[in-house]
Amino acid sequence: MGSRVGRYVLGLLLSAAMAASTVVALPVGQAAAVPPGTYVYVSNLNNDNVSVIDTVTNTVTATIPVGDGPQGVAATPNGTRVYVVNSVSDTVSVIDTATDAVTATLPVGDFPVGVAVTPDGTRVYVLNSVAGTVSVIDTVTNTVTATIPVGSQPVSVAVTPDSTRAYVTNRLSDTVSVIDTATNTVTASIPVSEGPWGVAVTPDGTRAYVTSVDLSDIVSVIDIATNTVTATIIAGNDPQGVVVTPDGTRAYVANAFSSTVSVIDTTTNTVTATIATTNRPGEVAMAPDGTHVYAVNGTNDNVSVIDTVTNTVTATVPVGDFPLRAAVTNVGNIPVPGDPVPTELKLKTTKKKGKGSKTLTLTARLTAEGQPLQGETVTFTTAGTTLCTSTTNTHGQATCTIHSRQAKHTCYTATFTGDDTYQGSTATTCLPSHDKKEEDKEPSGLRTTADALTPASSSDWKAATTP
Repeated sequence: MGSRVGRYVLGLLLSAAMAASTVVALPVGQAAAVPPGTYVYVSNLNNDNVSVIDTVTNTVTATIPVGDGPQGVAATPNGTRVYVVNSVSDTVSVIDTATDAVTATLPVGDFPVGVAVTPDGTRVYVLNSVAGTVSVIDTVTNTVTATIPVGSQPVSVAVTPDSTRAYVTNRLSDTVSVIDTATNTVTASIPVSEGPWGVAVTPDGTRAYVTSVDLSDIVSVIDIATNTVTATIIAGNDPQGVVVTPDGTRAYVANAFSSTVSVIDTTTNTVTATIATTNRPGEVAMAPDGTHVYAVNGTNDNVSVIDTVTNTVTATVPVGDFPLRAAVTNVGNIPVPGDPVPTELKLKTTKKKGKGSKTLTLTARLTAEGQPLQGETVTFTTAGTTLCTSTTNTHGQATCTIHSRQAKHTCYTATFTGDDTYQGSTATTCLPSHDKKEEDKEPSGLRTTADALTPASSSDWKAATTP
């Protein structure tokens, strides 16, 4: 046990010495609006900052100064904030992702290293490694509301999808502490292989995968229903970070001394692929859509981008000095796979006079991402009364013709209620108060075909639209 403590302390002393002698000046992030997108936030231990990687270009777009010795990184579920623990400062930096600026610095326990945000976004769990405690932060007030004793040298934490339990690896106790998040008390202590380090919970909340760095090179599989180890998997040399894909089918494990990432099939709990990275990957982070894994290579000061379809490294991104951990999050209005697609509905009125009669034609056009939607139902109403329903044609258009006796109101609304695939939308248009001089006309920018109207220019549609 003493040698394990010595190895840990030696690592801390070496990191401190490197921080004192090799600090590199990097560009400082400005408090400007961050474009919507998916970003990787990487903590650089020896630069006291965080590199922000744009996942589209795989380039660093900002560098954010934080506290002394940043390690653990976690993002809120809505992507608005990132929490970075500063091990030497004994603080947590709160980053506003809209501007990539630190908006708060919170004191926690002695030498914090790991952090996780609950899936409901209400709390942050910070592991204080030297103190052997967990600080609980309320995300509304950004204050510490509880301190929980756990095992010796806690390193990593993961929270179940229902936010009811947190699993904490205790490296020197060879255990995993289970915290009841309602009471903030430890309700179980699970023995695992020597030197537990990383932990990840499957999306269905049934299992936790725990890596062990000391001698065993084992990944333990914990049944969350019984809090017992049901399987062990041999990974690479010194497995540390672990992450599970959003569909729960695979776990990715960073093997620091092997300079590889192991891919585990969670159905069979066997290693199905081994991916070579650059030197010493210590952490892995998963993209929200599950398409890429980001392996943080501490010794080589870069991040390997892994395509989860091919399980190959497709890019290597230079970051700061001695990067340790990372978190990936969507910033801004980024569609989440499976969410309904936003739609837009526009509405136009056309009056026609015939022999002793007058009609008003309502023409609606429904689009999604600029493309017409065919076969969708649009309902036309006025003053709360339904006038008719119509199905959109190949041009996304639906029409409703009202005879003179019905055309008594000045405002009309078209509504698409939406479904699992498309979001609903509405549009309203109002007639002028005095329309005696209104001439008969076709909708502006439209031409008549046998069964449909095709817009020549969408800008000619005058409507009040609520997507």
